[in-house]
Amino acid sequence: MIRTSLAALALLLGLSQAQAAPVDAKASYVLTLGGINVAMMHIDLDDNGSAYTLGIKANVAGLGAVVASGTANVTSKGSSSGSSLRSESFTLETRANGEKFSVDVGFAGQNVSSFKVDPPVVEYDRVPLERGHLTGVSDFVSSFVLKASALDKSLCDRRMRIFTGVERFNLNMSFVRNEDATSPRTGYQGPVVLCSIKYQPVSGHYQSNEITNYLADESRILIWYMPLGDTGYYIPYRVLLGTSMGDMSMVLVKAEH
Repeated sequence: MIRTSLAALALLLGLSQAQAAPVDAKASYVLTLGGINVAMMHIDLDDNGSAYTLGIKANVAGLGAVVASGTANVTSKGSSSGSSLRSESFTLETRANGEKFSVDVGFAGQNVSSFKVDPPVVEYDRVPLERGHLTGVSDFVSSFVLKASALDKSLCDRRMRIFTGVERFNLNMSFVRNEDATSPRTGYQGPVVLCSIKYQPVSGHYQSNEITNYLADESRILIWYMPLGDTGYYIPYRVLLGTSMGDMSMVLVKAEH
């Protein structure tokens, strides 16, 4: 469960850039499930104008038998000199209940050049990965690093082809509306853009997996973007993911740039 929950979280994280200028930014979020705090997440983005490193650390308090307590570390590295970030390497490591799970993916251009999962996932009932599914893709962190010139509806106009090292899926984003964040209990007050996301599984997932089927058929996924000062970056102010166990919400509590 911790791998599935953290993957869903990491899948929704986004940072966007409009300028090829050096940026060192940090953001912290609190994650709740059904209104109960289950994790704290910290994001660190470094971009020297030509290459980026994006790191995510999560401490999961857990929620009974639903989400196991543990930690997760994610790192994405690659080129930032073009119109979008191009991942060259992606790593994920989770630890829960004394067990370790890791993923290591390499990219050449927008194609998967290598990937390793330890321990290997069980193949029973799993939709087979095909070679053609591993072209024109990126990891689920850098895919949300959006380069844009303004906080407007264009941020939501995109279709992302994601490979996590285990699963291959598409995320289709669309504009919902402009809003204003006003809560003084969060790390930002000001204009935001609300986007909706449609999850489309392709391969690598289990056909009988309830979470996958729920995300594809019934869930709503919403993300509110806010500007990160005048850096040209935009980060999530809030993320809302509907699950069969209740709403999973991620809210910004602190941002530095």
